[in-house]
Amino acid sequence: MARILIIEDNAANLKLFTFLLKNAGHTVSTATEAATGLSLARTELPDLILMDVQLPGMDGLEATRLLKADSTTGHIKVVVVTAFAMKGDEARMLAAGCDGYVAKPIHYGDFLEKVNAALA
Repeated sequence: MARILIIEDNAANLKLFTFLLKNAGHTVSTATEAATGLSLARTELPDLILMDVQLPGMDGLEATRLLKADSTTGHIKVVVVTAFAMKGDEARMLAAGCDGYVAKPIHYGDFLEKVNAALA
């Protein structure tokens, strides 16, 4: 299966996403803030990054822009998982370079479907 990096600062969300992805057969690594996540992305070169938007320090959209601008990590798919679910938010996330969008709270089936679509 795939190698997935989760960058999420909420412990409950991190635990849930990790559980769901490992049960689906994926290898998972995690970071709770963007700088660590960027470092892991460069060293591990995961197949997919699940990125929270509201992170301590640097936000997830800025982290995504840095990943996409880097020749080492620019090819990695980034799916934003966020509580920003108002009209226009998805378009804003995709415009920032994200390859997919999942609104929190997640629905398990939809979450895994969007992960699989990003990996396809």
